[in-house]
Amino acid sequence: MAKVQKIKGFADLFPEEAAKFTYMEAKAREVFSRYGFGELRTPILEKTELFQKSIGEDTDVVGKEMFSFPDRKNRSLTMRPEATAGVVRAFVESKTHQPGKISKFFTFGPMFRYERPQKGRQRQFHQLDVEIFGAPEAQADAELILMLRSFLNELGLTKLTIELNSLGCHECRPAYKQALIDYYKSKDKENFCEDCRRRMETNPLRVLDCKVPTCKELVQDAPVITDHLCPECETHFADVRAILDGAGAAYELNPRMVRGLDYYVRTCFEVASYDIGSQTAVAGGGRYDGLVKNLGGPDCPGTGFACGMERLALLMDEAELARPDFYLAVVDDEAANEAMLFAQQLREKGLSGEASYAGGSMKSRMRAANKSGARVCLILGGEELANNTVTVKYMDEERDQETLDRSLYLASL
Repeated sequence: MAKVQKIKGFADLFPEEAAKFTYMEAKAREVFSRYGFGELRTPILEKTELFQKSIGEDTDVVGKEMFSFPDRKNRSLTMRPEATAGVVRAFVESKTHQPGKISKFFTFGPMFRYERPQKGRQRQFHQLDVEIFGAPEAQADAELILMLRSFLNELGLTKLTIELNSLGCHECRPAYKQALIDYYKSKDKENFCEDCRRRMETNPLRVLDCKVPTCKELVQDAPVITDHLCPECETHFADVRAILDGAGAAYELNPRMVRGLDYYVRTCFEVASYDIGSQTAVAGGGRYDGLVKNLGGPDCPGTGFACGMERLALLMDEAELARPDFYLAVVDDEAANEAMLFAQQLREKGLSGEASYAGGSMKSRMRAANKSGARVCLILGGEELANNTVTVKYMDEERDQETLDRSLYLASL
């Protein structure tokens, strides 16, 4: 019988890789709680119209990449391609917003996009998503960026570049869009790729984000949004930069950076690494003040970011992941039962680790202890069983191994 294989673009995460995701999630809860954020969990499936209204029907995500299908009642459903739209939908539907109230949420989980699988991006991928509702101030944008930097530093990731831009607002962006259109008209339209020729009509800013070399060259001299900001947007952007400067957060201004989704206004940013090939962005976000209202809610400002967890995992090879406290090596079969009971006592003390189920050679047991990454190897054989002792080998320290009374060892923990 032919074996059933996994779907292209969907990955299995075995314990060694899954540990990185668990570590990221734990660090996210730890760091984000310091800033007053609470966890929100939203469904994987949403109505297709949610993403059409929020992301934009002319975006590549909606037009080319969504996993959409009719349900039994012929209603179009979509496996979420990103998290923000679902979080906004939940926020609107809960009717918890009040004037002057600020709501802070984070969530993480699988997202789905039908695109070419590549390093750090599968068709099922995982995002960590953070949102603030009710805060129009630049201080909220700056706080998000600083919190993101703290989170990445907690993961052991420090060789990162923050790129920053302002996309203007609904007042000043129309004039910039027209300036872009006029610029594109001065070029031979046929020299642009097919997607960009379509984007010129539907969303001129997205042409700036094209990765096709000829298109990138053609837009090098295009007008930049920061030359077209209204006074309010200029002040907002200056405040964001002032706070980042005051906190010592290095960043680069990138006036040609646009986000791939239609709902962004004013502040936008990306965090990049150049250690994982050409796909460098590991996190990004910005402000989306009109999205809540567009999805049927109040005129409530919003700002947030998302991290691609697969790409972060690629950078975490040298990061300090959670390690087991002990490996209990059984070297005589007769000690196996007692070892299992001793391991249970250690776990009840709050320690983590595993014990071999049967006896084996010291060489094979030490090999297993090294592979486990445990901080100490506890050895239990016939001699230790008879004397109610345990031999402790310190895996990371230049200390001689020692044999201790098991009861006293437990009492010392």
